[in-house]
Amino acid sequence: MMQLVVKDLRFELRHSARRRTLQITVDRGGVLILSAPPDVGEARLRDFVQRKRMWVYRQLARQAAVSKPLPRKVFVDGEGFLYLGRSYRLRLVPDEASEAAVKLQLGRLLMPRALARDGRAHLLRWYVARAQPWLQRRVQDYAARMEVDPTGVRVQDLGYRWGSCGKGGRLYFHWKTILLPARIAEYVVVHEMAHLHEPHHTPEFWRRVERAMPDYELRKTWLAEHGMDVEGL
Repeated sequence: MMQLVVKDLRFELRHSARRRTLQITVDRGGVLILSAPPDVGEARLRDFVQRKRMWVYRQLARQAAVSKPLPRKVFVDGEGFLYLGRSYRLRLVPDEASEAAVKLQLGRLLMPRALARDGRAHLLRWYVARAQPWLQRRVQDYAARMEVDPTGVRVQDLGYRWGSCGKGGRLYFHWKTILLPARIAEYVVVHEMAHLHEPHHTPEFWRRVERAMPDYELRKTWLAEHGMDVEGL
């Protein structure tokens, strides 16, 4: 495996005949990957890394922060849970007071007291059930203007990723997307839909995102700075 060391940064070097630009990625384990066309010399690679060093340090710092275990939620009266950027307090109700495992009513999340022991599983199912139609509607809203026709939308746990574009035109979104403010979750949708045209973050990819969402840079910055603070379950 070819490597490139620039001061305190060590990169796996991956050449691809299909690539036209240089790109740095940081995988889940903190491994740095430098992707490049096959004809790019070492001097140009080093220059690119030098210009991107501060960005790399920020990505490594964010990943370290994300990897820190967050305190698990406690399913008791008054515990707060995010939904589309707003925190809702949990209220445990008598079993006969609610037919549903989780219900959003009058600004409170209601859950039968007997279900609190398995509260995480019940609330996770509620999030997924809410996220699926919400994300599906946003995909439909942008499909025509972005000239794409996704084959489906699926909500699941994607680890550190907010979304991904799968083979066959299917879009995948992390269930935590529904915890984000609506305008930020919408950016995640547009970002993944742009990947249906451009698999890599090329200049053309970002032009497509901007055409669909002119203020995307503000939303992208918010997600980069605050996305790690979104609490799970």
